[in-house]
Order: sequence, then structure tokens, then C-alpha cells
Amino acid sequence: MEPGAIVAIVIVSVVVFLLLAVLISHIKIVNQTDKFVIERLGRYLTTWDTGIHVLVPFIDRVQKKVSMKEQIYDFPPQPVITKDNVTMQIDTVVFFTVTDPKLFTYGVENPIVGIEALSATTLRNIIGELDLDATLTSRDIINTKMRQILDDATDPWGIKVTRVEVKNILPPKDIQAAMEKQMRAEREKREKILIAEGQKTSAITIAEGNKEAAILNAEAEKQAAIKKAEAQAEAILKVRKAEADGELLVRKAEAEGMKMINEANPSQAVLTIRSYEALAKVADGKATKLIIPSDIQNLATMAAAVTETVSQMKTTAKDEPSKKAEPSKRAITQDDLDAVDAELHEELARDHSYGKAH
Repeated sequence: MEPGAIVAIVIVSVVVFLLLAVLISHIKIVNQTDKFVIERLGRYLTTWDTGIHVLVPFIDRVQKKVSMKEQIYDFPPQPVITKDNVTMQIDTVVFFTVTDPKLFTYGVENPIVGIEALSATTLRNIIGELDLDATLTSRDIINTKMRQILDDATDPWGIKVTRVEVKNILPPKDIQAAMEKQMRAEREKREKILIAEGQKTSAITIAEGNKEAAILNAEAEKQAAIKKAEAQAEAILKVRKAEADGELLVRKAEAEGMKMINEANPSQAVLTIRSYEALAKVADGKATKLIIPSDIQNLATMAAAVTETVSQMKTTAKDEPSKKAEPSKRAITQDDLDAVDAELHEELARDHSYGKAH
């Protein structure tokens, strides 16, 4: 082969290789979470989605590779002044996503710097309307307001602000010292209140326990008294029952005795003698009154007559001391009493005979 032909082949091979290299370098693969902004001759052409794409060499170029994932930026603390003129440092965290790669590419020169500046100015405006205590306790209000304002401001940039969080609120050191003293005093106050409430609860519990114990003791005494009264009542009932049974037995015995006496048919003399014996037993007692049966009234009448006769004899003897000699004033002797006794026995015998006749 001639040397010229060899040179020509080498040149053609190099050109083909260069063309293939350029062509391969202009083949682009777009990932799932990315989008490519393409320009042709310096002008926006299109936005590539996921897949394989080929650039026209020397005409098209990738202007910007945009991530569609949610992005997080932690901005440094910003000095802000509250409504009551307290200067403090507040840092925020912003969460956002890109909704339009074209606007994100051409809307602002540096979107992150723009979001940081908007965050600082918005934060100063919001904190300027709040005092120190409200600032420390209104994180949710601050977060909501900042998200709304930033979302509206970044919408022309193709950015969607999803969340804004206040990370730290750092008041001055003297304010922190005062707040610590205030919190310490508040804790001591709560401690004393809790101690007092505990003592109060303890006293109430003890009082309730004593009350319950007193009630239980009274209830126990009541039950004991009831049981004792029931036992006494039962004992009295048993005693009464025993007495009633004994009285019933006595009555039965008396009834049987009367039955036996009626069956024996005693004479009136025996009954009279028994009545006299019973009267003698009654007279031996301590009773101040005696009720004498009607069947011995004749005997009492006779005894009264004898007593009256004796009294008249004594009166006659006192009235006539000179009419008779000394022997005529004889006292009642044992013979006189025996005679009276005999008359009494005769009267009893007559009464007995009269009772038998009738």
C-alpha cells in the first residue's frame, strides 16, 4: 500500500473515533429524582425527564441539573428584636421542594441565598410584633406565619416551602439569668404548694381514717349491745318459760291433788281442821292484814262475847269494892279459860254437825 493511502486511513479512523467519542459524550441518562434544563444556542429548549437523552453536539447543552427531592437548609442564627426591645438570636430550618425546574433555573440567580434573606426579614417582622414571653411560647405561630410568607414569596421561583421550623431561640445572658431565677422561684413555689397539698391530703386522710375508725367502733359497740340485749332477752325468756313450766307443773299437781281430794270425799270436820291449820300458818307470817273465812265468823263472835264478858266482870269489880268482901274479887283463872275453850269446841262441833246435815 502506498504511504498516502495509509495516512488517509489513519486520519479517517481518528475522525470516526472522535465523532464516536463526541456522540457518546452527548448521550445523557436522567435519574428518577432529577430533571435537566436544556438550552440550544443559549436559549431554553426543554426539560428532560427520566430516561436516555442525546444532545446535539456543539448546539445543545445542559444548563442545570435540578434535584426534585425535598431539600433542607439550616440557616445561621439571625439577630432579631422583640416588641419589648429584647435582642435575641434565632435560627431556622427551611424545608422546600422544586416544583418547576425552568423557574428555579431562570427565576432567581441564587435561590438558596434568596430563601435565607427572605427567612431573616420575615422572622424580624414576626418577632417585632411579639414580646419576649410570647416569642418563647409561640413557636407554632412563628413557624406557620413564616411558611406562608416564604411559600408565597418563592412561588415565582418554582419553589414550594413545605415547612419552617424555629430551631433555637437564644436570649441575652442577663435575660437568661433572670429567667433562670424566675424558673427557680417558680419551682420553689410549686414545691411549697405541693408540700402543703401533701400535708393537707395527709391530714384529711388521717381525719377520715379516725372518723371511719370511730364509726366502726361505734358500730361494734352497737352490735355488742344488741347481742348482749338479745342474750339477756333470750335468758329472760328461758327463765320465764321455766317459771311458766314450773307453774304449770304446780297447777297440774294441785289439780291432781284436788282431784284426789274430791275422789277421797273428806268430811267437813277434816276440811275445817285443815282450814284452821292454814290460818295458823298465815298468822305466823309477817302480814299486817288477815282475811278470815266466813265459816269461822261464829267462832270470832263467840270469842268477842267472851272478851266482853271478861271486861264487864273487871268493871263490876272496880265499881263495887265495898259491897263484897275481899274473896269476892276473884280474878279469871285457868279454869275459866278452859271453860271458854270447851264452849268454843262445842260451838265448833255444832257448826260441824250443821254442815254435815246440809
